[in-house]
Amino acid sequence: MDRLDRDILGLLQQDARISYRDLGARVGLSANAAADRVRRMRRDGVIRAFTTVVDPAADTRGGLVVFIDVTLRLDTTNEEFERRVTELPGIAEVVHVTGAHDYLVRARAADPAALDDLLRRLKREAGVAQSNTRIALRAAGPVP
Repeated sequence: MDRLDRDILGLLQQDARISYRDLGARVGLSANAAADRVRRMRRDGVIRAFTTVVDPAADTRGGLVVFIDVTLRLDTTNEEFERRVTELPGIAEVVHVTGAHDYLVRARAADPAALDDLLRRLKREAGVAQSNTRIALRAAGPVP
């Protein structure tokens, strides 16, 4: 990846719907050259997906949004955990992190009872030794 690729990624992170014409103009390329670079980064796995950020106040699904710090049991591999945790209901994101915990899991639970069930299943089915859960109160908005 070169400077142009990084510039393109930054612009796409701000607005993934930007036209190739506008994208190219912002980084000094033609629309076709910008499109080629985006296609290459998608093919190479640099860009994994395009997504929509929904305003939490407009999200009609309701329930709790939670962040769960997870420490794995010594007999659980990262690969096992990643495979098992993504099969559980309500899991939105699983990130391998540095620090005191092994993973940060973002999930949604309908209510405290559903959260309790999810935490129990993480320990029973996904190889979690310890967890620390935080409930999101509100979001300040997406960070570019």
